[in-house]
Amino acid sequence: MNLLFLTCKDNQEADKISKKLLEEKLVFCIKKTSVSSSFLWQHKIQSSNEILLIMDSVADNFEKINSEVKKLHSYKTFVLTSLLVSQTTKEVEDWVKEEFNK
Repeated sequence: MNLLFLTCKDNQEADKISKKLLEEKLVFCIKKTSVSSSFLWQHKIQSSNEILLIMDSVADNFEKINSEVKKLHSYKTFVLTSLLVSQTTKEVEDWVKEEFNK
């Protein structure tokens, strides 16, 4: 299992991306929260209010997720990161297997 993180410009974009990834069965759960981001962009410090998606999936789906996000995201350079989950409960493991038929 993997956790993926993606920032979006607003709720509308976050909802559009979430819906597509869930419909395509590339993720099995998405949490959404507002964040205040600070970052370097074009050699300057920038700040922005964004929506952070925290997504549950499997490692094999990263490239497919990235491809779908590229089609829908408004940022030319969006940040999609993935972390391997080393442990979870048996119930979550069963849920993942059932959703992804693995």
